Amino acid sequence: MNISKRDFLRMSAAGLAYMPNALSAQTDLLSVTARVADVQLLPDDYGKTQIWGFDGIAPGPEIRVTQGARVKRRIINDLPDPTSTHWHGIRIENAMDGVAGLTQDSVRPGQGFDYDFIAPDAGTYWYHAHNRSFEQVARGLQGALIVEEPEPIDVDREEVLILDDWRIDPETAQIADTFGAMHDLSHAGRLGNYITTNGTYNLARKVKRHERLRLRLINASNARIFQLALDGLEGWVVAMDGMPLATPRPVEGSFLLSSAQRVDLIVDVTAEMGSAGHLVHLGGDETFSQVAFEVTSDGARAPRGTPRPLPPNAHAMPDLANARDIALLMEGGAMGGMRGAMMGGRMSSMRDMMQAGSFWAFNGAVGGMDGPPLAELSLGETVRLKITNDTSFPHAMHLHGMHFYEIERDGSLGAFRDTTLLDRGEVRDIAFVADNPGKWLLHCHMLSHAAAGMMAWVNVS
Repeated sequence: MNISKRDFLRMSAAGLAYMPNALSAQTDLLSVTARVADVQLLPDDYGKTQIWGFDGIAPGPEIRVTQGARVKRRIINDLPDPTSTHWHGIRIENAMDGVAGLTQDSVRPGQGFDYDFIAPDAGTYWYHAHNRSFEQVARGLQGALIVEEPEPIDVDREEVLILDDWRIDPETAQIADTFGAMHDLSHAGRLGNYITTNGTYNLARKVKRHERLRLRLINASNARIFQLALDGLEGWVVAMDGMPLATPRPVEGSFLLSSAQRVDLIVDVTAEMGSAGHLVHLGGDETFSQVAFEVTSDGARAPRGTPRPLPPNAHAMPDLANARDIALLMEGGAMGGMRGAMMGGRMSSMRDMMQAGSFWAFNGAVGGMDGPPLAELSLGETVRLKITNDTSFPHAMHLHGMHFYEIERDGSLGAFRDTTLLDRGEVRDIAFVADNPGKWLLHCHMLSHAAAGMMAWVNVS
């Protein structure tokens, strides 16, 4: 396939010739090295691209355990910069959460850190760098963490699909060294020009007609919101952010997957022999196949009915009648009306904030890990957090250490997740039980936004 540099800038899919290697916490392999590597990220007409990857690949090695098993990994830092590793979506012991500056010191080059924790909930999770994450994740430091149900699920097979984008300079084939650019910090975040699935260009899988697949989708991008649809596949959403739905929900039309969110689909291949089903990317001026499922043979079974729900994970239910109400107002950014905010203990103008690389505020203050917590929470209490997005951009708000319910307009409990997407001007209430002690980060997972002030934390004791 020959791709000109002009065509490159219009392309919407790309990748590595590498697939994640499955590891198991039950094996003797207990170390993963974060290191620099040169890989053939772009098509063969281009030179190799330097990435930062766990074990030198991106995505990093898949870690797969059974629910209730222990994950033990020594992360060795062979990078030029300090790093740490966050295990996204896991109800984890606070000391293992991997947030440099809040739960641990950053791991210096040449050193390592031992992560050792139980994976209590079955589901689709991921791990990624959490020191200068707006740069380190964009360079490739992320991978899948899959926690399997104790009993097999009624599918023929599954696919873990990690969606990502890269900002590449087509002249050099290198990742653009524009980390911390003012436009990214103040607008929609760092968006790439080259989209991958499992680090692979135009990813394709061979399937049988009527085969039933479990698709585990992970959005590992810095800021991109993927709008997706199915074609030649009949599907149901069975889990969001690792948490099963009580009733599988048919996929009708398109659905969104924001930065850091995951969704589990069960799909039946309905495309005819010799054709293909597709996970379709709907974005901008172009629609294309994010993943093609090429039908190479007829399955032995006829179409099946609606799948059964996945086994639920046991979580405490929030007591909304006695919930503690907390408000979080998000302000700032380009085209916003904020004129200034508290920063470093004093009121600062927007100009002063910009000079410091800060563009966003939570409740009138530039967020960070150095200041006081958003709230001091008692262990076991129910929290109802009202989040108001008074900005011109969408934000994916992620809570560490705990999942929360999105509260519907009628007051009922909606989706149970760890990352919620708020469009510009949107207001959303979430509710959770503060049942995991420690210091837990709450931040926008458009990672440039977090670096520029959209960060807070709560203390549960």
